[in-house]
Amino acid sequence: MTSLFDPIHFGTITAANRIVMAPLTRNRAGPGQIPTALMTTYYAQRASAGMIVTEATQISPEGQGYLDTPGIYSPQQTAAWRRVTDAVHAKSGKIVLQLWHVGRISHVSLQPGGQPPVSSTARRAIAKTFTAAGFEDVSEPRALRLDEMPRIVADYRQAARNAIEAGFDGVEVHCANGYLLEQFLRDSINDRRDIYGGSVENRARLPLDVMRAIVDEIGADRSGLRLSPVTPVNDARQDSNAQGLFDYFVEQLAPLKLAFVHVIEGATGGARDIAPFDYAALRSRFKSGNPHGAWIVNNGYTRAMAIDVVASGAADMVAFGKLFISNPDLVNRLRLDLPLTALNSEALYGGGAVGYTDYPSLTLEPAGKKHDEQIPAHAH
Repeated sequence: MTSLFDPIHFGTITAANRIVMAPLTRNRAGPGQIPTALMTTYYAQRASAGMIVTEATQISPEGQGYLDTPGIYSPQQTAAWRRVTDAVHAKSGKIVLQLWHVGRISHVSLQPGGQPPVSSTARRAIAKTFTAAGFEDVSEPRALRLDEMPRIVADYRQAARNAIEAGFDGVEVHCANGYLLEQFLRDSINDRRDIYGGSVENRARLPLDVMRAIVDEIGADRSGLRLSPVTPVNDARQDSNAQGLFDYFVEQLAPLKLAFVHVIEGATGGARDIAPFDYAALRSRFKSGNPHGAWIVNNGYTRAMAIDVVASGAADMVAFGKLFISNPDLVNRLRLDLPLTALNSEALYGGGAVGYTDYPSLTLEPAGKKHDEQIPAHAH
């Protein structure tokens, strides 16, 4: 029986365990959207994860939607990310970069020259974003023109190349949570009448073109993506046929033999049963012809659930988000079934070390002493 704590090999990655650190936006990049020394410390603290997926990282200035989120389009950003990957690798960790274009989930104050954000549509999302003024309503976007699509694909391709040059073990394309690529996939958002709208095949065109370009650039064995078939976040209303849409999309991806697919089950950070969806059917389509690709599940998993889903073979790895924020040594805590430190929710976005790099790891005592004696007072 496979254990959550067993190693696993997929693509070019050999992970020490099957616990993934999920991508977590923390808004702590420096001027120029450059990763900081504090970010290096943060990721190195969590290097015991089988694989770290970094916070979402914009592929271009246009792809930014939140204040102080990092990029991967400039030489300075790439060099700074190299310090992060070196620190994680020095602790024998594995780390992939999440490639991000927010699409319409942005604000003119964050866009080059104050331009409108771009999307599959010109309809504004009913959503907020984080700007220098605090949380604000997102701005009205403009629909991308046909002649701009190659540029979008090229930006993803170059960002993937930059990630490899920065020392990452691979990339995860963010095709979830109502951002640009999902704005094309869902018919609840995509109202186009050209070759990128209407039919399932047309709506999947841009995301598929992006994945093929990345695979061509860095190899399928270093490429993965994240999906969220039914999440409602960022005004991503349900597609008229979510199962059919994502079944088709994953069937088209299968021949690429991606290293992994990472799926948010249910509402991101919320109810797992928000809408009916057959994730097992999606997994079987991904695994068809690609049995060694890793199927990663996410959203609300407890220790017991994670152990069971891996043991049953329904998933290869389990991603944890907020638990990794407040427990840098989460793998050991899960392995030994130790108490978990509580999250400082007021320090999630922006700021410095408080609520970021100041969470303690347990110092395990020799046999005969109780582990819980080492739990900080603010833990639960």
